[in-house]
Amino acid sequence: MLLLKLFAEYLYIGLFSVGGGLATLPFIYRLADKYPWLSAEQVGNIQAVAQSGPGAIGVNMAAQVGFYDGATAGLLPSITASFVAALGLITPSIIIIIIVARILLRFKESALVGNIFTGLRPAACGLLAAAGFGAIKLCLFAYSQATQWFTWFKWPEIIIFIAMCTLVRAFKWHPVVYIVIAGVVGIVLKL
Repeated sequence: MLLLKLFAEYLYIGLFSVGGGLATLPFIYRLADKYPWLSAEQVGNIQAVAQSGPGAIGVNMAAQVGFYDGATAGLLPSITASFVAALGLITPSIIIIIIVARILLRFKESALVGNIFTGLRPAACGLLAAAGFGAIKLCLFAYSQATQWFTWFKWPEIIIFIAMCTLVRAFKWHPVVYIVIAGVVGIVLKL
């Protein structure tokens, strides 16, 4: 039952997350709210690991969330859940690409097809913006109920964020260097 639910949820995510791997984030956060398998903070950590690894971010996140969900639910081997989640995510894309490739060859000069793709751009941009704002909100704000404004923020993370932005603007290093620096700082500061 968990496998079917996992496949169905990721099939839905794969069908409606237009814009790439980061566009799946709002949907995965919805899963974290809907099921007790993982928390929003864990989704943020999974996103960081998925972006650091090779391959498609969306598929990496689906596999990691599936792995975690399967292990947490204890109903099946987590490798199986990882595979099912990733398969659910990519199935709509495969079907849509096959259909679009056949249709697009016939109508590649059509104004309607051009307008459809133009209409998808704002939706993809909105999903990516929502993912970015969600990550910033999760990483930099503490959601404290205290009345003192300075307790609402995660100050060490904000300082690291500003330092990394400064480094990126000052030096044109490979992105892996920034990932390693942030990882080392996170380990040293126990974040």
